[in-house]
Amino acid sequence: MGEPGRDLHRGPPDILFPYIKENVKEYLQTHWEEEECQQDISLLRKQAEEDSHLDGAVPIPAAPENGADDLQLMIQAVVDNVCWQMSLDRKTTALKQLQGHMWRAAFTAGHVKAEFFEDVVPAVRKWREAGMKVYIYSSGSVEAQKLLFGYSTEGDILELVDGHFDTKIGHKVESESYRKIANSIGCSTNNILFLTDVTLEASAAEEADVHVAVVVRPGNAGLTDDEKTYYSLITSFSELYLPSST
Repeated sequence: MGEPGRDLHRGPPDILFPYIKENVKEYLQTHWEEEECQQDISLLRKQAEEDSHLDGAVPIPAAPENGADDLQLMIQAVVDNVCWQMSLDRKTTALKQLQGHMWRAAFTAGHVKAEFFEDVVPAVRKWREAGMKVYIYSSGSVEAQKLLFGYSTEGDILELVDGHFDTKIGHKVESESYRKIANSIGCSTNNILFLTDVTLEASAAEEADVHVAVVVRPGNAGLTDDEKTYYSLITSFSELYLPSST
């Protein structure tokens, strides 16, 4: 079970989030009249109202009655709100929903592809051939995960994944989330190996009696000496020698 971030592929921080900031205005202008886009904006406006007490919060005015100028002001307000939320690394439902729809459009149009580390796909294929199951648990939505695996530089590799989990099952730094996942896939926690590049997640998984390996990739946050000593570290999936399930 792994996180499709810096341990599996080069992408989410480096490509996907900058893509939103660079393209949100054009996306809104192109899709403004569509019902899905209007639903996204309504959610963002509702979130903006809830955020009105926060420092630097960016309001989104009510829908313009007429005039191209009003529309452009509205679009700019949405753009500013999205960029403000992203600057704070927020994970609101409204923001994630718009991001998901933008990524879907980008992936299906071929504007963006997920690039996996070269050791990932061969290793996953080998594990599955040995009878093991592979699940993804990520702070990114299940829909976003499926886009990454469906539109990658390796082609559509969704068939390599047996299931997807996101924070709807619980946050990744809470041990109960890992117990719920084990229950959902029908195995005990001590039959799961969790791969992550975040030690807080590793600690939470261990509390649930899940086996853990911390993946060290270029660009990841550094580990303390204690963390390097305590955790099993790998720099490539090819370093894992897993027993066959048969």
